[in-house]
Amino acid sequence: MPGSPKSMGVLTVGMLVLVTAYTAALGSSGWLWFGWVVLLLATAGAASTSGGR
Repeated sequence: MPGSPKSMGVLTVGMLVLVTAYTAALGSSGWLWFGWVVLLLATAGAASTSGGR
């Protein structure tokens, strides 16, 4: 899919903002941060396999 790593990157940054806002408002949640790290690793994997397209 063309543009998939780019859209995953946008989603990853958006989720970082949401998780940070949640942490600031309601306190830290380890599962949210774990989920974000998994999403970050999936995005990095998609970006590396796309060959920089």
